[in-house]
Amino acid sequence: MSNRRLPQRFGINSLGIKLSVFISAVSLVIAVIAVAVVFKLEEKKQLLERYESLKLSANAASEQFNKYLSTKVQLAQQANSVVSKHVLHSELNSPAKLSGQLEKLPLFYKHISDNGLSAALQKKLSTAQPDLALFAKSEDVFNILVPTLLNDFYNFYLNLQSGFVRIAPPNALITGSPKILSNDLHQLPTLHSSLNPTKETVWSEITYDDIWNKWTVSLLTPLYIGEQYLGYTGHDIDLQTLVSKIPSSESREGVVIIDQHGRIIFDSGSLYPAQYMDAPFDISAPSESFNDVVKAVINTNLPNLQGHFHANEKEYIIQFNQVPELSWHLGFYMPVENTIAPLEHLKVKFLGLFALYVIVLTLLLQQGLSKALLSRLNKTALAIRSFGRGQWQQSELPVNGDEIGNLNQAFNDMKTELLQLTEGLNRRLAEKEQAEKAANRLSKAVSFSGTAVAITDAHFQIEYVNPKMIEMTGFAESHFIGLPLLHIISSEMAILIDDIDIDLRSRNYWRGDTLLQNAKSKPVWVSLSVSPIREETGGISSYVASAQDISFIKESQRKMEELAYYDTLTGLANRTYFRMQLRKSIALAERGHYAFALFYFDLDEFKRINDTLGHDAGDRLLVEVAERLKKRLRTEDTIARLGGDEFAVLLSGIQEREHAMEVAHTIQRTIVQPIKLANNEVIVSASIGITMAPFDSHEEEQLLKHADLAMYQAKAKGRNTFHFYSQDLDEAASERLHIENELRLALKMKQFSLHYQPQVNCQTNEVVGYEALTRWFHPDEGNIPPSKFIPIAETTGLIVELGAWVLEEACLFSSRLKASGKTANISINLSARQFKDSKLIETLENTIKKTAMAPENLHLELTESMLMGDVEAAISQLKELKKLGVSLSIDDFGTGYSSLSYIKRFPVDILKIDRSFVKDIPDDPNDMEITAAIIAMAQKLNLQVVAEGVETQAQITFLIKNNCFIVQGYYFSAPLTEQEILEQGHYLGKHSER
Repeated sequence: MSNRRLPQRFGINSLGIKLSVFISAVSLVIAVIAVAVVFKLEEKKQLLERYESLKLSANAASEQFNKYLSTKVQLAQQANSVVSKHVLHSELNSPAKLSGQLEKLPLFYKHISDNGLSAALQKKLSTAQPDLALFAKSEDVFNILVPTLLNDFYNFYLNLQSGFVRIAPPNALITGSPKILSNDLHQLPTLHSSLNPTKETVWSEITYDDIWNKWTVSLLTPLYIGEQYLGYTGHDIDLQTLVSKIPSSESREGVVIIDQHGRIIFDSGSLYPAQYMDAPFDISAPSESFNDVVKAVINTNLPNLQGHFHANEKEYIIQFNQVPELSWHLGFYMPVENTIAPLEHLKVKFLGLFALYVIVLTLLLQQGLSKALLSRLNKTALAIRSFGRGQWQQSELPVNGDEIGNLNQAFNDMKTELLQLTEGLNRRLAEKEQAEKAANRLSKAVSFSGTAVAITDAHFQIEYVNPKMIEMTGFAESHFIGLPLLHIISSEMAILIDDIDIDLRSRNYWRGDTLLQNAKSKPVWVSLSVSPIREETGGISSYVASAQDISFIKESQRKMEELAYYDTLTGLANRTYFRMQLRKSIALAERGHYAFALFYFDLDEFKRINDTLGHDAGDRLLVEVAERLKKRLRTEDTIARLGGDEFAVLLSGIQEREHAMEVAHTIQRTIVQPIKLANNEVIVSASIGITMAPFDSHEEEQLLKHADLAMYQAKAKGRNTFHFYSQDLDEAASERLHIENELRLALKMKQFSLHYQPQVNCQTNEVVGYEALTRWFHPDEGNIPPSKFIPIAETTGLIVELGAWVLEEACLFSSRLKASGKTANISINLSARQFKDSKLIETLENTIKKTAMAPENLHLELTESMLMGDVEAAISQLKELKKLGVSLSIDDFGTGYSSLSYIKRFPVDILKIDRSFVKDIPDDPNDMEITAAIIAMAQKLNLQVVAEGVETQAQITFLIKNNCFIVQGYYFSAPLTEQEILEQGHYLGKHSER
């Protein structure tokens, strides 16, 4: 019997093995295909995630790099503005002073500053001397700017089309022929053409600096006066420093930089050996596929572009972002193998597991077919035992329609439910672990960030601060916890806190510059950003505040503003800042309930101190006056030096004239105190013009004009006083302008004539001479008195032309008098402008020759004030006049401030007593004493005396008694025409007509 069963058994076993192998093979194929599909999808997903991570990292790095570039551009523009204002537009009140020696070279003038901060060269474009003021002004500005700018740039220079260059540090101009003097850059269309209509700063392409042996990028900012291009300022940054500002990240391997032509500038990763990067542009692309990506970037010129390439036997993914200002493209790349390597290892493990599974499955199937019932029971028992031990990952139990199959089905259902529960728990545990890792990374990123961070709850109560916030403020962590967020802002910014609070509660975010409190020193300037953190439902759970230290930027801005808005000599506000404050005050006044006073004044006799003691003394005087004004006036008042010795003050909250008068008296008392200048003690005063706003005007230019008019009226009143603007001043100014215009026309139309007032010997009534007096008969307005047009002619310089005409007419008249047998002595008044005219001697010589007048008949009259400005120069001019043979008189004697020690040195022949001393004789004993003293002094000095303004017999009697015999006045005659004089005799009696 056993012999018959053996073949049957072997047949069953053989069939079972075949079926087992077949089923296992099919399972293996399906499993392999499923694994391949799953791993391919997972690989693609991982690659897309890597692309997105690389993109986020690249965008953040590009944004930060572009902000860094913008900061450099702003700094370059501020420096350019200071150079333009103080080198090209400034007007110096004293001669420019150049430290060190100016070296003459065959082609250049060369100068190196004593402090070694900068050097300058000037091309010898002509035989003219170098512009020393340009050397000096640029040196002063560079001494201020260079210490700040060299923190950001390794070269700073000024290059003008005229051939002038100044650079700091001076290495480029010390070590041989300076390439920087080349005018090639002046031809750049982006510096001055339609390509740059707004005159903005431009970035240069990369060049190699032979002096510093660096690859360099330059910031070039054009300089203009109006629409005329003058040159540019330049700032150099070496390539290594520039690219070091591109933030690094763990999510990428490196950064490659290409320019707008597709040339490779720099690589921070492993595409090139390090030594190859010393020569940008000369290296070739690492592969053809990299070239293809670069061509796509250049041709499409998109802001960002992704791609992949092969190089160094690796496959890379890359994200390109534009840097518009430099025309660069930044390529952030990483190898693909880092992304899919773990999947490859996992795939091998899974395939091994499936192979093992197939072997086990084959054996199980073979055993199942051979021992169907026993194996099923064994499996059921094993499954129960495994489930009891918590081993859920077992094969499905076979299910038939019998009881064992039903039992297996129940166990299978139970196993499925348990597996689902287990998988859910495992998934949640994995998600929790991943979230904890992400949170840990974020926590470390915040903790080690270079930005100060504070996190609050939904009610702005601080719950966390990072170490940078503690370092920046100097407070302990415990100080912040539970503190309201806005309490970290300094009290100096109290005016902003309410606005910030409103923004946060209405818009849930705020961004701006402010001051943070600091425990140890002054508050810190930061760029503060407050943003909400929202839950998935959209609700706000907390806020995050980040603060970036910008103290250095604010300090640089402060220095720039100080140069732009404050006078470098006195530290007061300059004209630009004063005009800004004036516009603000006008705007406040227009809203009502606000008034202010504008003071405009200069220092009396400042020019005399400058001329006698020197410009250095003048500068010290201005500094001392400025310090006194700052001490005596209020902090809220604006004090400005507008130029030279001109000052202006804006007094806020001034409603009444009486208050303004008190301040004016305070300023005058403050200034008039003696000032020690070296070994000299001087006293100066101020003539102040005052206008009240908004009462006098609401317009800026009108207020300045009113204050100026009032100041000149104060000077006319005798100086060291003040005057308020009134409508009369406008009318006087209009009349002055009208007379000035008519005066020019009158000179062309010959509307002037001469009258002559006789000078009489009161003992004999004999006419001894005549004084020529100018008369103007206007065709529409009639006679215009000399008191109106002579001061205007003096101020405008027309007095020189008018005086030359008077001189010639009077000399011709003298010649005609001599021909008629009458006395030919003619007195002519010289104005201050004529006396200082360099052509006066030549004009007199030519006139005397042309009119054939005897020089001894010509008497030139000068006032005391004309002679006392520069005494030595006046004496020299008087001696030159005396050489011509003419006589000299001091007119209006006694009304000026002559010194007797000077009078005895003046080569004059006649003193004319002013009519102000004669008119009140004999009623005023003081005038009588003064007149008698002048006559006695003149006699002691062997000078002739002439009394003016004689109108009464009592005056004649007094003058004869005191030995003054030559008189002039209406007592004998009013000024006469030439015809009236020719009809007169040699002697005159009393003449009462006016």
